[in-house]
Amino acid sequence: MKMANTVDKKERMLMIHALVGAGIMLFFRYLPISLPEVTPVGMEVLGIFLGTLYLWTFVDPIWGSLLSIGMLGFSHYSNMNAVLSSAFGSPVTVQVLFMQIMSGGLAYYKISGYIGRFFLTRKFTNGKPWLFLGVLCVGCYFIAGFINAFTPIFVLWPVLYGIFDEVGYKKGDAFPRVAITMIVVASLIGFPMAPFAQNGLALLSNFEKITAEMPGGPITVNSGSYLITAIILGMIMILAAIMLCKYVFRPDTSKMKNFDVESLNKNPLPPMNLQQKMYCVGFMLVILGLMLPSLFPTLPGMAFLKPAVYGIAMTMVAIMAAIRIKGEPLMDIPKILATNMSWGAYFIIVAAVFLGSVLTDPSTGVSAFLAFILSPIFEGMSPAIFIILILGLGGILTNLCNSLVIGMILQPIIMTYSIQTGADARPIVTLMIQFVLLSAAVTPAASPFAAILHSNKEWVPTKYVYQYTLPIVLVEMAIMLIVGIPLTSILM
Repeated sequence: MKMANTVDKKERMLMIHALVGAGIMLFFRYLPISLPEVTPVGMEVLGIFLGTLYLWTFVDPIWGSLLSIGMLGFSHYSNMNAVLSSAFGSPVTVQVLFMQIMSGGLAYYKISGYIGRFFLTRKFTNGKPWLFLGVLCVGCYFIAGFINAFTPIFVLWPVLYGIFDEVGYKKGDAFPRVAITMIVVASLIGFPMAPFAQNGLALLSNFEKITAEMPGGPITVNSGSYLITAIILGMIMILAAIMLCKYVFRPDTSKMKNFDVESLNKNPLPPMNLQQKMYCVGFMLVILGLMLPSLFPTLPGMAFLKPAVYGIAMTMVAIMAAIRIKGEPLMDIPKILATNMSWGAYFIIVAAVFLGSVLTDPSTGVSAFLAFILSPIFEGMSPAIFIILILGLGGILTNLCNSLVIGMILQPIIMTYSIQTGADARPIVTLMIQFVLLSAAVTPAASPFAAILHSNKEWVPTKYVYQYTLPIVLVEMAIMLIVGIPLTSILM
């Protein structure tokens, strides 16, 4: 009876939150608030935006995203046909969809298990708990960057539970707490790494779109420079986080010193079959097709490939679905969509990318409002001080709200500063995008990955999540400032 009452109470609260979110969308425009430069259409759009944030936080990302797009279709901003065409027909959202299908296939065909096993079974980590954890974190970083950040968490956590049980650790012991937390931290550090997928692509594309309407635009961040920056900063951050765990948190690792990674091979994975091998080849071809035009723009064929980059993943999905192996498709799209597609993440990206373009449309006056408010603040401010300010603000806000949306909000602010001072916006926006996405680790509202960590209370009680993640985020910000500023100045 008590459980039933708890469920009923939860359902009632969800309904209340849903009504509050919808109410913000509908009635915010009627509040007696006058914002300089913001038009009536802008007030309507702001209400939809704030209501969407509320629904993403307290209700459901899919429902909130769809309601947001629908409300914009009924608003004075545009008609429904134009809204649907812009939201779902954007080349960015198309690429996100097909890259998620490709990544989902890696999980569906259990290829991600082979990747995880590779990092788990490196013999040189025997008797070296921190090296073992460091190698795992590097694996999480690359899996999160090229597949998604859910995969390393769901693949490696169960394996770690078995290891901890084997060596004698109990739930809630210090080293398991640290290790489980670091899996999430490393996955988040890898989350913005790839400029051609996930939220990194969404924010980079949004930046190019909003700068198209501004003096000197559009401004494009080079994908190769972005990727190199992310990898260098990511490896330094993982090393620094491991050092923080070892020398500041100082959990007892003595039981791990007797663990032999060969024990994981007691239940070895079978050799990869032809389908898995061919799928890996197809996935690598997509990655190369997305990156080569930016890394080597003068190579033969790059002039043809670059304009088609948004369709590469879609084309490969079509080819792989057409190939048959023993009567079965190399890629079974319906099954991948049904079992390994992160629909919540997809719809958040669709809505956030579209909302970002709507908010910065001249008809809303929101960009003009930001310029009006921020210009006096930015006057005479050096780029270094501005970066400290924008990263600090981003780090705080991203742990209170969806990190993708915070990145969307901060981009017009960066452009306002750049136009006023003449500073190059590309290094600043690169650091901001990477930091707001990778630092979303402290609170459950920051990201779904942080929410997963907070929900694992048996292994990591809530107080330890805050105790570990907050210092790590501060270290990440220090690395962004000390290493990131000169690095992006050189590469950008």
